[in-house]
Amino acid sequence: MLKKISIDQLALGMHVHAVCGSWFDNPFWSNSFNIDSLIDLARLQSGRVRQVWIDTSKGADVRPAAPAPEAEAPSETPETPAAAPEPEPDPAPVAAPAPLPKRVPPTTGTAEELARAARVIAESRRAVADMFADIRMGRMIDADRAAPVVDDIAASVLRNTGALISLVRLKQADDYTYLHSVAVCAMMVALARQLGLDEDDVHRCGMAGLLHDVGKMAVPTTVLNKPGKLTDDEFACVRQHALAGHALLQRSGVTCPVVLDVCLHHHERVDGGGYPHGLSGDRLSLHARMGAICDIYDAITSNRPYKAGWSPAVSLRRMAEWARSGHLDAQVFAAFVKCIGIYPLGSLVRLRSERLAVVIDNSGSLLAPVVRVFFSIRKDMHVAPETVDLMHNQSADGIANYEEPDTWNLGDLSHFWT
Repeated sequence: MLKKISIDQLALGMHVHAVCGSWFDNPFWSNSFNIDSLIDLARLQSGRVRQVWIDTSKGADVRPAAPAPEAEAPSETPETPAAAPEPEPDPAPVAAPAPLPKRVPPTTGTAEELARAARVIAESRRAVADMFADIRMGRMIDADRAAPVVDDIAASVLRNTGALISLVRLKQADDYTYLHSVAVCAMMVALARQLGLDEDDVHRCGMAGLLHDVGKMAVPTTVLNKPGKLTDDEFACVRQHALAGHALLQRSGVTCPVVLDVCLHHHERVDGGGYPHGLSGDRLSLHARMGAICDIYDAITSNRPYKAGWSPAVSLRRMAEWARSGHLDAQVFAAFVKCIGIYPLGSLVRLRSERLAVVIDNSGSLLAPVVRVFFSIRKDMHVAPETVDLMHNQSADGIANYEEPDTWNLGDLSHFWT
């Protein structure tokens, strides 16, 4: 049975029979396809298409209006947690709003904000390093000193969501401990705004992101920076950092429930496979679900002593699989994709013209970013770099697919966009 629905009603498992509107508005090659992944769903919902025809005989029908089932992201490490102590009382879960709002248009161009973001990152890194050094020396956390750092990061994200978040992804392995907190702070701010939370809650989310990993300072640096696989005892030590951080925040007089909640529960997931308490279902708040998604994305895209980071494209694909299998909260992850961008800065893409390009600005359009073309696939050679705005280019060129730099042996591509 064919049924015409609004784009906001489109969901995983549906079969799109036809897209209403011009073929140019359709981000896919075909006019008839299955919605099998959250990234494909976000690509369609973020474009110009407002209505589609679905075939309920080939896919899912529109669901009755009801809260969507939620799931939580997997912990940073895939091992099954050991038996956990009795959990402390948890804050009441907060329902994510629906439908998801459009992201806020940037007020500053990406190139301009990248320069400002570099300064914010450098200053924030120094502040976090000082704070973590104080913690290792047994001093308490001064949340008032952290507030200006959150304000600076939040201001950069408000001016241009992608600049700071993408730039901080380029951190070196030995800077991970400090800049991970900066990155999660920025992503929590962006995600909170995408979800339509009020500005006070946005600030609380940013503070939670900045302080979520303070418990890592209770873990020996030899374990944190170990280049090889952790032993069972070492992994058990690392898993205590959420409890240690929560206790440290309480001793320091931090009373904000959002900050305490995210610190304690950012490694939990709804299926109960996380830590430290193995919480499941509705016992996890929206803020904890947000913290898990932001923490995981930065962890898997960053270079670590024991592994190289995945590209943004691979990371989003893997996270989409985790959301579909019930580990990540699907609705919060869809909002995360919208604020990070389907093609984050620095993504390598193949164009329909059989050229390779790097995304250098996605602030104008999620589906048609500005790219820098540098390689011809047909000629198998580098070409003179050319900047192309895919939203306004006369040739109607567009993105055909993601590509992996390792596949093409291209090395570091950051010089094309930083």
